[in-house]
Order: sequence, then C-alpha cells, then structure tokens
Amino acid sequence: MKLFFVLTALCLFSFSSKSQNYYIVSGKVISTETGQALAGTSVFAQNTTIGTATDAEGNFKLYLPNGGYDLVVTYSGYTTESRRVSTGDEGNKSLLFQLKQKEKEMAEVSVVATTEVKDGWEKYGSFFIDEFIGKTGNSKTSRLKNPEALKFYFSKKRNRLKVLATETLQIENQALGYNIKYSLDSFTHEYATETSLYTGYPLFEEMTATDSMQKGNWMLAREQAYQGSMLHFMRSLYNRNLKDEGFEVQFLVKSNDRQIAVSLKDAYAALHYERDDSSKTVEILPNQTEVGIIFNKEKPAPAFLAANPEEPATFQFSVLSFKPQESIVIEENGYFYDQADLSISAYWTWDKMADLLPYDYHPANH
Repeated sequence: MKLFFVLTALCLFSFSSKSQNYYIVSGKVISTETGQALAGTSVFAQNTTIGTATDAEGNFKLYLPNGGYDLVVTYSGYTTESRRVSTGDEGNKSLLFQLKQKEKEMAEVSVVATTEVKDGWEKYGSFFIDEFIGKTGNSKTSRLKNPEALKFYFSKKRNRLKVLATETLQIENQALGYNIKYSLDSFTHEYATETSLYTGYPLFEEMTATDSMQKGNWMLAREQAYQGSMLHFMRSLYNRNLKDEGFEVQFLVKSNDRQIAVSLKDAYAALHYERDDSSKTVEILPNQTEVGIIFNKEKPAPAFLAANPEEPATFQFSVLSFKPQESIVIEENGYFYDQADLSISAYWTWDKMADLLPYDYHPANH
C-alpha cells in the first residue's frame, strides 16, 4: 500500500540562546475587519519547540535558531495565517499579520448535512489512529486524549473518507516525551488509491521527566527516531555528507513498463545541488522526478515488513516524488520548501505523528 501525506509541524517551548546561533523575528498581529491589535495571539515557528503570544498591542518577538521555518499565527475565531521566514530575510523584524474572522463555507455546511457518519469514531476511529499517529513501536505508547473532537464524513460517490476536528487535538507521546497539540485542517483517505493526506499545525511541548532514567530513555528514543528520518536526510543532503550518514540516492526510471533503480556516481551533480552562501540555503532539482532514498544503517521495522513483504528487508527504502521542473530549497536546519511540491512513499510513510521530531531537535553526537 502506498501512502502520501503532507505534514506541517509546529512545536512550543522556551529557547536557550546559549545553545546555538539565532536570529530575531518580530511583528504585529491585527484584525482585518477592525484594524485592532489582537492580544494573546499564538505565534509559532513551524516544527520547533519555539512559540510566544502577542502582547496587549499585538506585538511579538521570537528568537529562532538559524534556518528556515513557517511562522504560523492562530487566534480563536480567526483564520490561521502562515509565512515563511529564513536566516537571511531582511524583513524578519517588521512582519504584519492581518487575520480574518472565520466564516462557515457553504461547501462545508453541505458536507456536514449530507455525509457525516454518526458513529464515525466506532467505525473509523482505529483506522484514523493508524494513519495519523502510526503503527510503529512508538505509536503503542501514544494516545489521542480527545477523540470526541473528531467528525467523520464518508462520500459514497467519491469513495472518500474525510475527517475534521472541532477543537485542537491533544496527543500524548510517552515514547518520545512530547505532548502535541495538533490543529487539524483536514484528513482525507481515497479508498480507490489507498492514499491518505492530512494537513495541520502540531505544536510540541516537552514533557517533564520524572527521573534521569526516563529522561535518558527519551533521549535514546528520539535519537532512534531521528536516524534515517526525512529530517536526517535533508540535513545530510544540505551538509553534503549523505554517505557518512548512511544514505544513498538512486533515480527510479521506467524501462519496458518496469521501474528500475539507477545508482548515481555523483548524487550531488545528479540532483543539481547548488548552495547559496549568502542565504545559507541549498537548492536541488533532480534529473528525474522519482528519487529513491536508501538508509543502510538500519533495517526496516519488522511490523513494516510484515505489512509490506515486497519491500527490501536489509535496508530502509523511501521514495521522494518531485513535481516536474520544480526545485526545492533546503535550509540548514533541514526545513525545505515548497513542501507541497514534494510527496513521499514507501518507508518514510511508516513514520507518522508518533515518530515526528521538531526542527530544533539535534542528536547528542551532532
């Protein structure tokens, strides 16, 4: 089964300026309708543990580790807005967010009226948890604390399941030591193609360890989750140390109605790797749209192989699908854009919310 998903991540906790270089992002949040400042607005850096709230005048300031982020602004009763920020941006200190009041869309009202499944959690709850939180070892100690917030809609005509949430989802991940608040935009599953897509804004908060043993277990579990992950790959690609980190890149091409893997003598040349030292970014534009990623330092999880017996058993194999003639830009923290231009399949789809790490996570040996 092939799955594709888009995941935008946000995390929240205090930043220590002693740990690494950083830059300042500041600005103001106002209401589009009234022009008045919105005090108490949540402002988060995408996929980090860094966030704040606006003051009485609607102002905010964040200290971000060098790299790129989606800065997301949320306020109850208003639409969520996001904007990309980066180390080299000149306008980081004068951002203005104008939030619009939410209005119910007719299409959504129609969906609610005609396709809502009254016993949706009983019918689709387990499936949703498997597709959203995952089926890995870490998912076994992760739980959704407020399943009553989910609304399920099934369209017989489209053979599609859609899931919405009436409030922020609360996820407890005991394996990695995170509490996650996830603002779910939507979750859809197309049964015809067995394809899942979900988008939203998860906010991570580190749990407080009860003792040094629990803290050590969390550090080890995070290190294991990081190894071979997409975050690990993007950072390794940025730093041009793919081989040392255990990655190999291949092109997947069709030949006589079969897809074959082609090894690359120079992966960086084949990917058209270009580094811009002024912006501290790397741009890639592969010669082929289907790119295979091998991680040879770990074997696939036994549960994954049981569910996907046709997949390689001696290494983890994932696929990145690029849009034709569309490049992506990678920041030094592993963040990349435009994320909508890239989809994943094979092993990386095995890791979902229960194995997600924030962009400001760094292993002890890195």
